[in-house]
Amino acid sequence: MQKRYQWKLKHREITLGERTLLMGILNVTPDSFSDGGKFSDPDRAFARAVEIEEEGADILDIGAESTRPGSQRVPEPEELRRLIPVLKRLRGKLVIPISVDTYKSAVAEKALEHGAEIINDPTGILLDLQLPKVVAKYDAGLIVNHMRGTPETWAKLPPLKDLMRSIAIDLEAALHRARQAGVQKHQLAIDPGLGFGKRREQNSEILANLGAFRPFELPIVIGPSRKSFLRKEETSLTEFATAAAVTAGILNGAQIVRVHDIKAMKSVAEVADAIRHAASAEGESAVSQGRWQRGQ
Repeated sequence: MQKRYQWKLKHREITLGERTLLMGILNVTPDSFSDGGKFSDPDRAFARAVEIEEEGADILDIGAESTRPGSQRVPEPEELRRLIPVLKRLRGKLVIPISVDTYKSAVAEKALEHGAEIINDPTGILLDLQLPKVVAKYDAGLIVNHMRGTPETWAKLPPLKDLMRSIAIDLEAALHRARQAGVQKHQLAIDPGLGFGKRREQNSEILANLGAFRPFELPIVIGPSRKSFLRKEETSLTEFATAAAVTAGILNGAQIVRVHDIKAMKSVAEVADAIRHAASAEGESAVSQGRWQRGQ
């Protein structure tokens, strides 16, 4: 049975576990690996955000700094220049909550002031220890990702040893930093950080073993969409590879999937959810049957 969670934001609660929620990606950057430059104009970004909601997304995740391999850090003023005009246009225009992908506390504060309700920190609260204090101040949601190294260093890193245990240890440390800053458990979700400093084959290992993170008793987010470990020679083939990774993640315990193509991945999630529910029902039936037989 998929565990249920109530993810409590300042003005709403999001129920997780009944069905997989879709987090739609909107990059307002000139250099993101998938759609860099496509939505850097605020008007085009606004139109795409509305479209993402109409296509069935449950959460909108806006990023104004790329975390593609090899990318350089963006100064705070530039990140705000890209982000704030989009948030201003979207204020009051969407029903779904807005998440902002940032590790900078000052950017997070401005984003929350302009209507965002979730902060998605890709670094695991390693680069700005003030960020969780801002999240606590605004009663926002916080997604704690696992990142090893930085985008500039990923290509040089050796394979991570004892993969699942290492990720769990780092996530536990990040969650401790969040709790020390006043973030409550009901505000938190975790993301094992597919592609963030892991070798190609290790991403499959993470997807296969998401159950290792159940002891945290927190919602699990995954973001496989168009990642380099899934990249194929044709865009359409990459989308099929993404669909496979999304399905695997859902069947192994993810409650939220972060994707670009909402319309296609909504269909994928619906089928995966149906399979997951059927498996849970079958498991419960087997347990009941065993009890009945033992009672004979």
